[in-house]
Amino acid sequence: MNLRAVTAQIIGAVLDKGESLATALPAAQGRLTNPKDKALLQELCYGIMRELPQLEFYINRLMDKPMTGKQRVIHYLLLVGAYQLLHTRIPAHAALGETVEATKDLKRPKLKGLINGVLRNLQRQHESLSQEMPTKAPIAYCHPSWFIKRVSQAYPKQWQQILEANNQRSPMWLRNNASMQTRDDYLAQLAELEIEAHAGVLGDNSIKLVKPSPVGKLPQFDQGACSVQDGAAQRAAEILGAQPGELVLDACAAPGGKTCHILESAQGVEVVALDCDQQRLERVQQNLDRIGLNAQLICGDGTQPQEWWQGAQFDRILLDAPCSATGVIRRNPDIKWLRRDSDIAQLVELQKQILEACWSLLKSGGTLVYATCSVLPDENSEQIKQFLQQHTDASLQPLHQDDTPQQPGLQLLPGQDDVDGFYYAKLTKA
Repeated sequence: MNLRAVTAQIIGAVLDKGESLATALPAAQGRLTNPKDKALLQELCYGIMRELPQLEFYINRLMDKPMTGKQRVIHYLLLVGAYQLLHTRIPAHAALGETVEATKDLKRPKLKGLINGVLRNLQRQHESLSQEMPTKAPIAYCHPSWFIKRVSQAYPKQWQQILEANNQRSPMWLRNNASMQTRDDYLAQLAELEIEAHAGVLGDNSIKLVKPSPVGKLPQFDQGACSVQDGAAQRAAEILGAQPGELVLDACAAPGGKTCHILESAQGVEVVALDCDQQRLERVQQNLDRIGLNAQLICGDGTQPQEWWQGAQFDRILLDAPCSATGVIRRNPDIKWLRRDSDIAQLVELQKQILEACWSLLKSGGTLVYATCSVLPDENSEQIKQFLQQHTDASLQPLHQDDTPQQPGLQLLPGQDDVDGFYYAKLTKA
């Protein structure tokens, strides 16, 4: 099937049916045999999600009336064409030709002329149309209005910087497996293979690649020498600080990066990895198998521990809570269009329930690290502030000098030290 037609269908699945790119894209890539085609499909899908409001502006200005109903897929095909012309190095004639040809596979061959006309007009009129583009949200910032409002209220001095960082491409980060070699040793192995990389500022074992690399080309990847994990996410296991012989719960563990990091960091630690999704737990097992690690995997609901845990209380708990994922938009740009303002209150309530349940599983004197990949205070500092007020047996362990019960935790913003947006708070039980 024509690659542009496949792209249009994926964009429709995300915007009309609420599917995530993480689900829709691998399924489509699995039907392709050429690695270059797989890479181009990803580039087109991610790029369109990044630039969506501005692409929509151009297409809508060049159309007499919008495509609706069963013709909607042609609107998405026009977005595919526009993205290629404005944001890729694909020669214009090739972009136009392939996009027009896609109408056959989409069973809309009569609309060839429309596609050709709109995209050729975009080529001719792009400069004049770009001067007419609104300079206000949401078009100017390529984010939904509700999110811009929340971020500008929470970060009055930094909101534009956050939005701009969200629209950048995320780098590829590795976590060196310190139980196998030092970070310097692994950097040397990468250099030998002419893979350019630098030690990260955050995390003792973080490595940032100058250019993304297929994992098959990374030294001893299949033997567990390194893992792909953002530099901000790598802070979780370090802040948790598990010690040999301790019993640790990794709640909401999938896909398993943090589970593996805990096991790599402390020999003789016993880890229980919990997730409510059996398929995602299989990803955890695959990661453990690759590195040669063992953990007890449990499929269960984090709000109902009585249904899955009758064992001893835990020395440490890492709760990487379900969240809006607004800190990882640059890595998953479809989040901008899948998430709704009304989701936030529901997520805050779910986080509160899981946090309460996990606290009941923690030993006296034990440590709980609460983490999200969100930038919204409701899910982060406000959540922990309220928890501290309601639990006299909980005390905050400061992660920096301004980490207080009134403004608790460590908030990393997207793009800061070139990592994702993440939040951490460290609590101990009296």
